[in-house]
Amino acid sequence: MPLHAARALWDPRPGWLNTASYGLPPRTAVAELHRVIGQWQRGDTDWTAWDAATGRARDAFARLVAAPAADIAVGATVSQALSALAAALPADAEVLAPEEEFTSNLFPWAVGARLRTVPLDRLADAVTARTRVVAFSLVQSADGRRAPIADVLTAARDHDALTVTDASQACGWLPVQATRFDVLTCAAYKWLMAPRGATYTYLSPRARDHMRPIAANWYAGSDPGGSYYGPPLRLAPDARAFDLSPAWFSQVGAAVTLQLLGRIGVAAVHEHDTALSARFHAGLGLAPTGGAIATATAGPAALRRLAEAGVRAAVRAGRIRVSFHLYTTEDDVDRAVAALTGHS
Repeated sequence: MPLHAARALWDPRPGWLNTASYGLPPRTAVAELHRVIGQWQRGDTDWTAWDAATGRARDAFARLVAAPAADIAVGATVSQALSALAAALPADAEVLAPEEEFTSNLFPWAVGARLRTVPLDRLADAVTARTRVVAFSLVQSADGRRAPIADVLTAARDHDALTVTDASQACGWLPVQATRFDVLTCAAYKWLMAPRGATYTYLSPRARDHMRPIAANWYAGSDPGGSYYGPPLRLAPDARAFDLSPAWFSQVGAAVTLQLLGRIGVAAVHEHDTALSARFHAGLGLAPTGGAIATATAGPAALRRLAEAGVRAAVRAGRIRVSFHLYTTEDDVDRAVAALTGHS
């Protein structure tokens, strides 16, 4: 589907530059959610019709990240997804992470392992023979910086460390190949534009060998319908062993948006988003970063002008953070630049 045609499915109020906080759904996803919530309200169907969306969403995410669907686990949050590995590490295991990392990819490790943090640009050099896991985001939440992936993967491989990456600020606009990593997890409510409550995690067979299914449940059974009652433990032989019982309506919305993104193509979204980012940087006299997230210094007056112009953005690490996605327009960018520079 051409991007220009797909964009007609979105109805953002002008000035939304905060996809890094949450993405906006297409009308098709909203309509489907209204339809199934009506079914829920009236008792028109059983839950299996809604649960079928979980399989469609899993498959669509797998295609987006070029991974087998059998290696994708369904959950609710990034921290929950990572806890199955974190809880299985020995207490003296070293986990290395950037000091700027969002805490969903820090706190699970800090609970039971020995967490060591370094600046992002020193991450690869800091991997040692003691490092069991290197945990990092593909794109940093606060400022959009991208991790030095090739260097980190080489260093981790040289020291036999697992690589665990949070792709929540990447999947949907940045082409991603999950199988480069041992674990790749993504909260779908940002660039994948799904309702909050759906997270998808690539778990390599190597990673699963180090994990413990601490949230084992009926849905993770080899036959979920035959796992309602009683022992013995009978989990799926693949990544589904780490599934959580899904939030049905989150999966309903996610299936629509993930399948739509697959038809549009992440490459086209990447081209659109980074062009808008370059326009924003040029308007402020800054060099482009090639990302979909941008930051700028903004004092109280500039923040007030942004609000008056109807620009909705975020403040992170003391700077204004704006983010651009497929529904963002050049007018959105220009009104933000005008507000930040004080030019009408």
